[in-house]
Amino acid sequence: MASEFQRDKLVTMFRAFDADDNGYLDRRDFQALAERWKDLPRVRPGSELAARVDTVMLGWWDLLAAHVDADGDGRVDLDEILAMVDRLPTMREVVAETAETVFDAVDENGDGRISPVEHRRLVDTWHGESVDLGDVFDRLDRDGDGHLSRTEFTELWIQFWTSDDPAEPGNQLCGPVPPRLR
Repeated sequence: MASEFQRDKLVTMFRAFDADDNGYLDRRDFQALAERWKDLPRVRPGSELAARVDTVMLGWWDLLAAHVDADGDGRVDLDEILAMVDRLPTMREVVAETAETVFDAVDENGDGRISPVEHRRLVDTWHGESVDLGDVFDRLDRDGDGHLSRTEFTELWIQFWTSDDPAEPGNQLCGPVPPRLR
């Protein structure tokens, strides 16, 4: 069962993915997410990377539909997304493969590192709008070299999708986790 922390973290992502703001996710939302990624310079329509982005985003829809769309209606609500969180630790390879594609899409200059500017584009692309990041990048960049390597990014990505520990820096990879509203 997803923890309250995971719920807080994923509520923001759910809202960002829900392109038509109807309270559930369906294939069209994942198609819209893939289209947002095509605004990134390296994800040119018709490119190999654009095809990978489509495959990854729609692949996640297929996984959600197969594993947590309990009533088979082609729609997934927040509770069903949270049920998927319980499965993600056993799907580490799939999560890591997603990180590879996201890294390639965001690494705008192809230097094999994610800069603070590239990280901002990642967050804004996921959310479909600008997000206040504060000092998030500094917390992600644990070695202080001013960049995230592919290995660092993949570790952070896996933490984001699987971690229940608020102290793990990867939980903020897609932006700060909002405090619980009480």
